[in-house]
Amino acid sequence: MEVTDLAAQIRKEHKKGPSRRLREKGFVPAVFYGRSAENILLSVKNDELIKLHKDKKDHAFIKLIIDDGGSKKIEKLSLIKELQVQPLTGKFYHADFYEVDIKRKITFDVSLRFVGKPVGVEKGGELQHLKREVKISCLPLNLPDHIDVDVANLDIGDSIKIRDLKFPEGVTILDRLDTSVASVAVIKIAKVEEPVKEEAVAAEGAEAAEGEAPAATTAAPAEKEKEKDKDKGKEKGK
Repeated sequence: MEVTDLAAQIRKEHKKGPSRRLREKGFVPAVFYGRSAENILLSVKNDELIKLHKDKKDHAFIKLIIDDGGSKKIEKLSLIKELQVQPLTGKFYHADFYEVDIKRKITFDVSLRFVGKPVGVEKGGELQHLKREVKISCLPLNLPDHIDVDVANLDIGDSIKIRDLKFPEGVTILDRLDTSVASVAVIKIAKVEEPVKEEAVAAEGAEAAEGEAPAATTAAPAEKEKEKDKDKGKEKGK
């Protein structure tokens, strides 16, 4: 179980004015709460929250080291339940930290890590990721960082279901066991017919016109010969 430390300070005021002044100083108003804990108003540094978010540790366990203004510091194990962001500026607006009891099971969404290259892909298929996370329930100490999915033996038409995955001891699966998480499918190629080009049509028309032209030229002399014969007949009659 990975735990990240985060410094926090207790704040006594929770109205809009003091919260706005905190943000102007580079802090984010926050609250810590839980099933057996009283709500504690806090403030944390904006830069440290940004770092957690960039390192993708805002979903990991966070040990709050709370400064109450005295000589002692309070430590609370927690998860970020909600991280509010200002729509226009993109800056963090408020953070909710939920108490984690290491003796009590809680529900998590654990990411899937796909390992290997499917044999079906070598044959021209395509690997499809149908699910990226699975929902589990376990004690915080048993929470895995991720679940490996070995896809090397997948052929075209094959799939892996949740029941085929290997989960650590003490982990209860909450998703349906017959849900597919990955498959290899045939790549469909759409057949596109090439349109008849206008140039080809024009060329065919031109060729047809040229083929008809000689018939007209050969017909003209025949008509002239007939006229000559008629003229000769008239002369003989005279």
